[in-house]
Formats: sequence, structure tokens, C-alpha cells
Amino acid sequence: MATADREMRAYYAQGKERDRLIGAKGALESARTKEILQRRLPAPPAVIADIGGGPGHYAQWLARLGYTVQHRDLIELHVDQLQASGNPSIQTAVGDARALDLPTSSVDAVLLFGPLYHLAERKDRVQALKEACRIVCDGGPVFVAAISRWAPRLDGVLQERLYEDSPDFLALLPRVERTGELPPVVPNGFVGYTHRPGDLVEEVSEGGLRLDDLVGVEGLPLSATDMLARGGDPIAWDVLIDAARAIERVPELLGLSPHLIATAS
Repeated sequence: MATADREMRAYYAQGKERDRLIGAKGALESARTKEILQRRLPAPPAVIADIGGGPGHYAQWLARLGYTVQHRDLIELHVDQLQASGNPSIQTAVGDARALDLPTSSVDAVLLFGPLYHLAERKDRVQALKEACRIVCDGGPVFVAAISRWAPRLDGVLQERLYEDSPDFLALLPRVERTGELPPVVPNGFVGYTHRPGDLVEEVSEGGLRLDDLVGVEGLPLSATDMLARGGDPIAWDVLIDAARAIERVPELLGLSPHLIATAS
């Protein structure tokens, strides 16, 4: 097993992903992601493939809306956590985004929201995109999430001040921004790959898909403390969502968002 794969599995084995999207910062990512999905999702009861869907945050939301969900994730813990929900509209199994067990043209839409975070090799990312292209029906939307190349600096350093507990983080930044490869800065910490917007566009095309839209998800990153305060104030929360929406397609500002979503078909 490659070092990056072991590190990725060690991170997710801690079980932190289950509640990440309901925390102070995750709530904004979740709300904006759902908004972006609903612009292009077919009407229920369509079949949606949630590939790399973690413990099933979006799978369960989709099932509640009336969709049938085919969920696949590389981490057995995530599959076990989702199976425990007992939702008959969700079929889940351990699976690799690069070699899916789903038939060709068998789903109406695909969410590829985790795999590109952890595939350091371009050929592997393109293969995951090709698999998404293979399993979706003709013209069906494929939603592809990526971490922005500047998220470690803007979110991790400026907003969350991770360097205060992990001083080595500052020294890593030039290499991360040059290569896209983000190593763990603490034992069992997050390890991943970060995208420039233009590189994501190229990979989507190389994967056999036509890009329909590319947006920043959260807009300017804010600290967890700030997010928590805004989350308790309906007006402040609406202002935050509206700001993210207003700048989501501004080319010069795309990289500000910690996450990007490409919609393709």
C-alpha cells in the first residue's frame, strides 16, 4: 500500500468525517453544495451515484428527497456507518472510483465529491472521471468537487492559524502550492491533492466530459469561530450564502473558495 494511501486511510479511520459537514464550517459547504446540486439534478425518483461519498451525508439527503442512491466509498468504516442508517433507498458498498462495479449508463447523475481529493496522480484522477462518464446516462450531470490549491494558505493558515500548533505547516506551503500535494502536518492528519481551477477544467475534459459550469463553493474562507457566530444569526447566515453565490463564477476569485465544484455532462 502506498504511503499516501495509508495516510489517507489512517485519517478517515478516526471517524471524523461523519460529523464534519454539520459543524460550523461544514454547514456552509453543505448548504452551498446542495444548492449547486439542485440546479442540475434530475427530478426524483432518479438514480444518483454518490462516489467517494464518505459516511453518506449527501446520500441520506438525496434519499430523503426521493432519489435512489448508489453509494460507493473506499473506506469500509464509511460504508458501515451508512449501512447502519438502514435506508432502503441507499445501496452502499466499498468501491474504488477508478474501477466501479456499476453498469455503463446505469445512473442519472453522479456525485464525485471525494476521490479527486486523494488521487495525487493525474492519470488516476482522469480515470475516476472516465468512470463517472461511463456509468452516467447520456447527458446526465456529473458533479466534481476539488480542493482549491490555495485552501491550505487562505483557510488553514490565515483563518484557522494551524501553524500555531503545527509550525512546520508554513514551511510546507510553497511545495504544496507548486505541486498540489498536501501532506499530513500532524500524525494521522488530512492528506490530499489540491487543484488550480484551470487544471480541474482540463482534467474534466480529458475524462471525456463537457464542462457546463465551474463555481467556488464557500467564497472567501472564514474561521470556525466566525462561522459559528454567523450560523446563529439568520441574517448573517443569509449574507454569507449570498456573498458566496455572488462571486461563485468570478474567474479571478475562484481559487478563494476552499472547494470548487465542476458540473459536467
